Amino acid sequence: MESDAFEVIDNRQNLNAAQGAGIQSAQTVAGTGAKALVTGHCGPKAFRVLTAAGIAVFNTSAGTVAEALEEYRSGRLEEAKAPDVEGHWA
Repeated sequence: MESDAFEVIDNRQNLNAAQGAGIQSAQTVAGTGAKALVTGHCGPKAFRVLTAAGIAVFNTSAGTVAEALEEYRSGRLEEAKAPDVEGHWA
């Protein structure tokens, strides 16, 4: 965060998964050593995996990654206490 450096993690393998995409994506995030996730939405299974891994989840409706990071850095995002969508939502 201090250096504005970032790394893109390929998540394409989960894009069209019939089931388990949220869990697999959450496991991928956990494997990076992340301490926080800023995301548009987080379902119940992914939320469970992330919180079990000690990763704080922050939901945003920001239009760009830069806007989302600015919201996070400025403290305008609240840590999610629960998933914000149901499983298998579209």
